[in-house]
Amino acid sequence: MAVVGITVLALPLVGLVQRAPWTSLGDLLGRRSVLESLRVSLIVSLVAAGVVLVLGTPLAWVLARVEVPFRRLVRALVVLPMVLPPVVGGTALLFALGRRGLVGQWLDRWFDVALPFTMAGAVVAAVFVALPFYVVTVEGALRTTGDEMEGLAATLGAPPLTVLRRVTLPRLVPAMGAGLALAWARALGEFGATITFAGNLPGRTRTLPLATFQALESDPEAALALSLVLLAVSLAVLVPTRNRWLPTR
Repeated sequence: MAVVGITVLALPLVGLVQRAPWTSLGDLLGRRSVLESLRVSLIVSLVAAGVVLVLGTPLAWVLARVEVPFRRLVRALVVLPMVLPPVVGGTALLFALGRRGLVGQWLDRWFDVALPFTMAGAVVAAVFVALPFYVVTVEGALRTTGDEMEGLAATLGAPPLTVLRRVTLPRLVPAMGAGLALAWARALGEFGATITFAGNLPGRTRTLPLATFQALESDPEAALALSLVLLAVSLAVLVPTRNRWLPTR
């Protein structure tokens, strides 16, 4: 049965690689539309990764080290986007941050800010789906390392900032890097929430996954080429960081 399971997972990837237009791959990836989608994807995913780092680090710290009311509920809300269908997440964002949404109506009225169908909206969608990957990774590292060394350093007279800088952060940086890589890859590959909340506008919100989906109907070879790029990025992120989220022998 294990062989069957591996086959189910590997067969689609083998089919993708086997059908890839290797001889014309360079020309396909050099098209203006592809490069434009790549530019949008890089901007959206990198900005989203920065936002995830800023928001996710204190959130992971609170969940791991601070006794707050309803912590289990907060953790469940953090993890929810990982299992929520992306299109449902995009719909939720639309009703929360759209022009007539719960918060979006006030953003539009008071600050003249409209997020739907903009690159900023694509960033918000990417942050929504990518944030849990970072928080879960960093929280796990904080729980695994414990706070014994921090307590020992404090007992020896080290100020809190010194403990954070000299003890906590050096032990946490590898997990932060792994979590950030996973979050960036998830943001780069986001589709459902992006197309629902930000649309599929060329040069503004059309990312690589959206361009791949559109190319499936009109240019299957281009879709295969874009799929290979996303597959390569996924492998490049997962292989170096696997020890941070998989048990090792």
